[in-house]
Amino acid sequence: MPAIRKRDTNAWIRRVAATYHKKVGEVGYLFCDDDHILQVNREFLQHDYFTDIITFDYCEDNVLNGDIVISLDTVRSNAELFHKTYEEELHRVIIHGILHLCGINDKGPGEREQMEAAENKALELLQ
Repeated sequence: MPAIRKRDTNAWIRRVAATYHKKVGEVGYLFCDDDHILQVNREFLQHDYFTDIITFDYCEDNVLNGDIVISLDTVRSNAELFHKTYEEELHRVIIHGILHLCGINDKGPGEREQMEAAENKALELLQ
């Protein structure tokens, strides 16, 4: 389990969700290794590649509900690649999943830039 301050992180997630007029319901996190996230990716999404995060959206109305699977191996690798600390990259990935639950996508034209801007704005709220 990563060394994150659960109470502070939960409060931050609620602040970010509120900026999208959302409330946080039940959001589960599974922190795992690359092998496990690859297995999840294959089984549920029919994708045969590693990723840092997979978000399963069970939202109802304005209440965020979902499961977020995060590969700590990939978070660590990406932190090195992007010259960030492990904690900075972990927070970015956590909020990335929450932003997906808020309705922000990152696969279509221009969406990746919108997601990155939303991530940066959310990270500014982390205090």
